[in-house]
Amino acid sequence: MNLQLALDRLTERECLDILANTNDSLDWIEVGTGVIKEYGLAIVRTIREAYPNKVIVTDMKTCDAGKHEAIQAFEAGADITTVMAFSADQTIADMLDVAKTYSSRVMVDLLGVRDPSRVQQLRQLGVNIVSLHFGKDMQQNGSMDSQLFDLVSHYPDLEVAVAGGINLETLPGILPHQPDTLIVGGAITKQEHHKQSAAKIKEVMNNYEANHSHRRL
Repeated sequence: MNLQLALDRLTERECLDILANTNDSLDWIEVGTGVIKEYGLAIVRTIREAYPNKVIVTDMKTCDAGKHEAIQAFEAGADITTVMAFSADQTIADMLDVAKTYSSRVMVDLLGVRDPSRVQQLRQLGVNIVSLHFGKDMQQNGSMDSQLFDLVSHYPDLEVAVAGGINLETLPGILPHQPDTLIVGGAITKQEHHKQSAAKIKEVMNNYEANHSHRRL
């Protein structure tokens, strides 16, 4: 199970300082949408240079011009870039084609998706990694609905990341679903001690994995 740190609503200096303190606990580094909008893909290049062996995710949230935006992301050093599930099939297909050229991947963000048939359509397009996303604004009205996992329950071969207010308190409700990747933001980036916060979350994940076989529920 991967720990993906979401760097968002932060300055460039904050991003780099947090990474310096937490990289030992991280598997994937996500350069968030807000950070990319503020600093452009130059910050992705900076992080790639500093962490050549980490998986880097650019949360572009592409919804159109898929080919162009995928090329931008991969040229900057991303291993994975994101596209919204509501995008046109052609947009997603174009990005998947570009990803093959760069030996990289496309993660489809399922934010707002409620119909499992859309997941089936994505699989038919060749999508092999998705993110179950309980959005920032949605978090103001409650915690993540475990029914989100129903969207992917019939696709055991689909790699699943999950995001949305994940912290030490919500982990017990998420880990039994055994997603492939946990995307954590504020529970690390907003804490006083970034290093310890990341290490504790990774420890809980590792302990759970050590005691449970990997089978998504």
